[in-house]
Amino acid sequence: MILKKKLRDALTGFIPAVLLWGSGPMTKEKPRIQKQVFGVTTDGKQVDIYTLTNANGLEARIMSYGGVVVSLKVPDRHGKLGDIVLGYERVDGYLNKGAYFGALIGRYGNRIGKGRFSLDGHEYKLALNNGENHLHGGLVGFDKVVWTPSEVPTADGVSLKLTYLSKDGEEGYPGNLSVTVAYTLTNKDELKISYSATTDKNTVVNLTNHSFFNLAGAGSNRSHEILINADRFTPVDKGLIPTGELKSVKGTPMDFTTSTAIGARIDQDYEQLTLAGGYDHNYVLNKRDSELSLAARVSEPGTGRVMEVYTTEPGMQFYSGNFLDGSITGKGGEAYQRRSAFCLETQHFPDSPNKQSFPSTVLKPGQRYSSTTVYKFSVQK
Repeated sequence: MILKKKLRDALTGFIPAVLLWGSGPMTKEKPRIQKQVFGVTTDGKQVDIYTLTNANGLEARIMSYGGVVVSLKVPDRHGKLGDIVLGYERVDGYLNKGAYFGALIGRYGNRIGKGRFSLDGHEYKLALNNGENHLHGGLVGFDKVVWTPSEVPTADGVSLKLTYLSKDGEEGYPGNLSVTVAYTLTNKDELKISYSATTDKNTVVNLTNHSFFNLAGAGSNRSHEILINADRFTPVDKGLIPTGELKSVKGTPMDFTTSTAIGARIDQDYEQLTLAGGYDHNYVLNKRDSELSLAARVSEPGTGRVMEVYTTEPGMQFYSGNFLDGSITGKGGEAYQRRSAFCLETQHFPDSPNKQSFPSTVLKPGQRYSSTTVYKFSVQK
């Protein structure tokens, strides 16, 4: 789909401001990966953490438990590195408190209504871990298992591969699912996530990453300005399950086809915002098939940090941190308050197994699930 003129103008007009970090060239260094033991799980499994550093000094720390992005350090307009994702300083926080901070999500990211779906004439029943619905793979989803890590040679940066075998019947899903996820920190200042999976039985798959971003490093997300390349979204019911409609964003507070502050309209009296307590909706991205294309651009005026999101997925969940309530204490002793971060979860649509009109999430033997998402970082003056 061709971008609207106002979106195209926003994109082209934005480019000159993001060419340099700070006022001078960054010091080049050798890309590297460093491995450390991060802790152990409650059942005694070792958890390793890998620090990926690219040629420009950007740093991503990823652990084997849950495939979690523990920290992601990128520079501001003055070249000062800052961690832009929420999380914990110790593995215990991830084991005990969860909240999906930075985690790989599967088998099915987002919600499945009533925790049920039918496939090949058989009804599968899943855990109800979000009210009367199923969320993010269940009680022990991919965010709560130890993945097998390995370092992967790459020509443009550094890469960590994680693998996991989700056995037939795990969390109620059919088929043995072999999953590979590669995190690559490129020298173009991108964190690239490549997902791949195969199955020995018909199943459903929808993988994503659940990083909570704050480009200022702390504080409210309300001043972050976001552009979403989507003319439509999927409205939800009171359980946040899509109704099946693809609704135009035009004339509503859901419209981010031009860059707008997250907090600009979040408190408006609009049914969808009231139901979700803010933004927690799937956007139908403007794109052709599975091309890797722009999904969103976010900028933070105070630091100048900019994040662009590219994906092969048809949708993206924009979540404005509505359920953070100050009860979780994260890095540096910070209590994570409501709307102190946002998520951009690239995905197939929620409840797709129960919505025949949505793009299919069925994976069959002999097929390969393949998906790529890129988070690209830069600054504006």
